[in-house]
Amino acid sequence: MNLTYLRYEIIRTFRNRRFFIFSLIFPLILFLLIAGPLRGNHNFEGTGISAATYLMVGMAGFGAMGAAISGGARISAERQVGWNRQLRITPLSTRNYFRAKIVASYLMSVLSIGLLYAAGLSLGVHMPAGDWVRMTFLMLVALAPFAALGIVAGHLLTPDAIGPAMGGAMALFALIGGSWGPIVKAGSSIAKVVKLIPSYWLVQAGQAALGGKGWATEGWVVVAAWTLGLAVLGGKVYQRDTKKV
Repeated sequence: MNLTYLRYEIIRTFRNRRFFIFSLIFPLILFLLIAGPLRGNHNFEGTGISAATYLMVGMAGFGAMGAAISGGARISAERQVGWNRQLRITPLSTRNYFRAKIVASYLMSVLSIGLLYAAGLSLGVHMPAGDWVRMTFLMLVALAPFAALGIVAGHLLTPDAIGPAMGGAMALFALIGGSWGPIVKAGSSIAKVVKLIPSYWLVQAGQAALGGKGWATEGWVVVAAWTLGLAVLGGKVYQRDTKKV
């Protein structure tokens, strides 16, 4: 790991005001606006989980997903100004370049999750310490495909296009995954399709932990398959960019 490059990557991320607004502040405000009036609901949509807890988990996943994907916007901007070409003629290896991008995305995701947890506590969310740890661990695992998706999008889209594209993709993933509430009935044919989407398991990461259980094998397989597929695609689009130099 090239710690110097990682440090500059983190500093650049923190200086991006739009990132703070849309990746950190927006999910927080959305959670407080939706969950606040429902704090007395202890069986949200028949899930057996309180509204504040369910929505905290969903919004934490939504915010972390946005923070993970946002790395793509920085890559796209770097491509436009030729910064990527400059980096390729330095001793910085491709592996360290990607590691820094992923670590920075994960740090921002952890920050987003922490803010949502704090907001959840303020609305009365409580659970054993082990559940907090288990839930956070599963959510971080579920973010892997979204970090890879950000890298792919950053190498495919222009700065003008990546904002709307990633915003739309995030909203779609969040809606299908159930970040704002379940949209399909368990056991239905549509539910089987939804389980093939990684955002579903991102939301389920929290709910599975609350029930004292982890993901089913299907969850690990889906997340691993999306991560591997997007990682391979990310490598290919990066190599395509390299050939343009």
